[in-house]
Amino acid sequence: MATDAPMVTATSAQILTLSQWLSPAYPVGAFAYSHGLEAAADQGWLRDGSDLEAWLQEVLEHGAGRSDALFLAAAWHANAAADLVAELAAVDATACAFAASQERLLETRQQGRSFGLVTEAIWGAQLAGLTYPVALGAAAAAEGLPLELTQVMYLQGFLSNLVAAGQRLLPVGQTQGQQILQRLSCRLPAIADQTRDGDLSQLSATAFLADIAAMKHETQRSRIFRT
Repeated sequence: MATDAPMVTATSAQILTLSQWLSPAYPVGAFAYSHGLEAAADQGWLRDGSDLEAWLQEVLEHGAGRSDALFLAAAWHANAAADLVAELAAVDATACAFAASQERLLETRQQGRSFGLVTEAIWGAQLAGLTYPVALGAAAAAEGLPLELTQVMYLQGFLSNLVAAGQRLLPVGQTQGQQILQRLSCRLPAIADQTRDGDLSQLSATAFLADIAAMKHETQRSRIFRT
C-alpha cells in the first residue's frame, strides 16, 4: 500500500547504473517505437504540441505508463519471494496479457529481450524472456537499486522517447518538446507513490484511443516506427 514515506537516498553508483540502463545509448531500440503515436498523427488525432502533451498525459496516468510502473514494482518486490523465478514468470504473464495489441506486446517483449541480453552480459542478472518493465524491475532489485528512483527514471525515459517520436511526426520543436517533458515529469513521483507496492489488483487502463491507435498502426501502410 502506498504511503507518504520519502524516497530512499540513492548512492552515486546506483544513480549512474540507472542512468546507463535508461540512457538512449542503451541498446533496447526504444527509438524504433512510437507507442501508436504514428497512427494517431496519421489519423489527424494529434496536430501540435498541445495535442501531444494531452495525449502523453493520458498514456502516462491512465495507460501504459501507470501499468508499467506497477509491473516494474511487482517485479522488484518479487526479489523477496521464496520462488523468484515463478513469481517473476507470473508477473510477466500478466504484463503480456495486459498488452492491448499485437504491436504493444511486440514493443515490450523486444525491448525486454534487448535489455535482458545486455544487462545479463554485464551485471549477470537472469532476465531472459521478460517484458521490459519486468526485466528492469528484476534487475534493479538484484542490484539493490531504490524502487521509486527506478520507477521515475523509467517513466521519464518512456516519456522522453515518445516526445522525441512526437517531434518527428508533428510540428513540435526542441524547446517545446523539452517543456512538455518537464511538465509531465512533475507527475512522475505521484505515479511512483501510487504504484510502488506492486499490487497488480490495481491494474486498470482507460487510455482507449491510444490502444486503438496502436491497433491501427498494425495495418498502416506507410510508417517509420515499428509500433
